[in-house]
Amino acid sequence: MTVIYVDTLFLLNALVDYLLLLAAARLAGEPLRRWRFGLGAALGGLYAVAIFLPGLSFLAHPLCRLASAALMLLLSYGGSRRLLRQGILFVLLTCAFGGGVIAIGLLGGTGLTLGNGVFYSVLDLKVVLLSAAVCYGVLTLVFQRLGKHSFAAGELVSAKVRIGDRSASFTALVDTGNTLSDPATGRPVMVAEGERAALLFPKERRPLLSDLQDPTLGLTRLGTGEWRARFRLLPFRSVGVDRGLLLAVRVDDLELDGRRRGPVLVALSPTPVSDGGGYQALVGPMDRG
Repeated sequence: MTVIYVDTLFLLNALVDYLLLLAAARLAGEPLRRWRFGLGAALGGLYAVAIFLPGLSFLAHPLCRLASAALMLLLSYGGSRRLLRQGILFVLLTCAFGGGVIAIGLLGGTGLTLGNGVFYSVLDLKVVLLSAAVCYGVLTLVFQRLGKHSFAAGELVSAKVRIGDRSASFTALVDTGNTLSDPATGRPVMVAEGERAALLFPKERRPLLSDLQDPTLGLTRLGTGEWRARFRLLPFRSVGVDRGLLLAVRVDDLELDGRRRGPVLVALSPTPVSDGGGYQALVGPMDRG
């Protein structure tokens, strides 16, 4: 008869779920809300324990399993515009991890086991934690390689913006979720990291981080004299932000992959637009035509 320790069962499944949730978010390029991943993982750990409790075996039914997974994903990624993408990545990572568990069992004879859809091990918890960390690293590297944005696929483009004789270059992601448009012209707006755009401005007009974090004060400080027509406030909405403002600047020209697009509005982001640093700006798909 197999003895299952509730604490080991909970910790192991919560850890595995946390690493898979974290990996899926990284691969989807989403902000890492670790506390939410922790809540989702805790739910997964509790579900794993509940299946083995007397009178709760019905929770192993596929519909209950599906409902538990959906609730965990909503708790971890709810509100994200890439919820479906993250959910699919989580499922793929889970399948890959499950395959790894089976392989370890076949090779070593002992180790992690998969029963009722949950993980358990008779090994020392330290060994299990180390094994889970290694699996996380390997899976992240493999899936990141497969899902990495590339120039060849048309997901990344080279962008160059110019104000007078000053210019700044970016690697830009073609983001279908970027629907910002210039209220005056209706043209799409490019979103760029404010720090990377510093080369566009003379020292006295260079936006500081405080200007980007408080666009209203930034406009008051920078939008004077001949620069008054350059700077403006751009309203936006995103996950967790109903009504936000970005400091934006009108540039004289935008080049995408060497093609000149003329004057456009560039919104300056106070934070990086890419979690991994693979790109420094976002452009809408219409910007490429």
